[in-house]
Amino acid sequence: MDAITALARHARDTRLYLFLGLANWFIFLDHIPNNLVSSITLRNFGFSGAAELFVFIIGYTAALTYAPIMLERGSIVGATRVFRRAWQLYAAFIVLFAIYAVSIGDIATRYAAPDIVYEFNVVALLDDPVRTITHGLLLQSRAANLDVLQLSVLLMACFPAVLWLMLRVPNFTLAGSFVLYVAARRFEWTLQTFPDGNWNFNPFCWQLLFVLGSWCALGGVSRFHARFRKPLWAYLGLAFLVFAYAMTLAGHFPALGDMLPVWLHDAFIPNDRVNLAPYRILHFIVLALFATRLIPKRWYALNSPVFRPLILCGEQALSVFCAGVLLSLAGHFVLVTGSGSPMQQILVSLGGIAIMTMVAGYASWSKRQDGPSLAPIGHSASLRTG
Repeated sequence: MDAITALARHARDTRLYLFLGLANWFIFLDHIPNNLVSSITLRNFGFSGAAELFVFIIGYTAALTYAPIMLERGSIVGATRVFRRAWQLYAAFIVLFAIYAVSIGDIATRYAAPDIVYEFNVVALLDDPVRTITHGLLLQSRAANLDVLQLSVLLMACFPAVLWLMLRVPNFTLAGSFVLYVAARRFEWTLQTFPDGNWNFNPFCWQLLFVLGSWCALGGVSRFHARFRKPLWAYLGLAFLVFAYAMTLAGHFPALGDMLPVWLHDAFIPNDRVNLAPYRILHFIVLALFATRLIPKRWYALNSPVFRPLILCGEQALSVFCAGVLLSLAGHFVLVTGSGSPMQQILVSLGGIAIMTMVAGYASWSKRQDGPSLAPIGHSASLRTG
């Protein structure tokens, strides 16, 4: 399947918005410490989590969005559009970083809760604000909960070269991405943060998932599905999902982990998220294949009101993500200063999701007021701000 045929086939796939909205909701829930509701998120049922889903889809939708521009209007125009998108993501990161850091500092001072600056990794802002802000502008921040957006900025900034190669030698490009992934894990390549430490999501490793998403959007996904239709591969995939769930339980409950052989325990516990362990990638791929097989592209329920909030949050992913980061901070503060009871955790979680949905609804309404646009394929799924 060539790139043009693949783009036409995968254009306007509502499932992308559905899963991206789900990733946003799960990331919000996971960002609230000691939250009972976060037990339903992906990370509790296997090796991979919402971050893998998020990064893969933005790589997938970036290819759907910018490949047609590069094919129809040339590489230079296509590259400028990608850089403009990267700038939008960077601007969102900087604004969010500023609001986030100031809010945490104010909470720590106003409510005599100094531990919160350590919990959210912004203590350097109080010790050395000028250098911290400067390094934040250089994407060297380690503030908690901003790491996915920080990763997205860098991946999008590098995407013009990746897309140019992907449209010409897709398999070679994916192979090169895999070689970089292996080398980064082997030689411990990463990027540093200020004042010390490394990125929570090693970009040299996580780029593989982003590139894999682009490769799938440009025709590679058909190869996965062709093989997965065979019963043997489906059974093996199901067995791996069960194994991943068992190992995840063992990681959460030390008593179960102690029952495992040492070699097996050390291979999977703790779950290496920073450098995107190979078993996390495999788990995500198998999970994605089952999900797309169980939910067809033209499934009638995708048009029902039940899934509309999720799809809406996927269509307005950047606005919803930023709102989710701030809401997770507010939710954590409410739980810490309140009773923190299970009922309060449920109310905070549902309230946050409701506000995120309202933000998505407003963003969608605001864009409609600008009138119809000649947007490229898959425009809204690629974290577009409008």
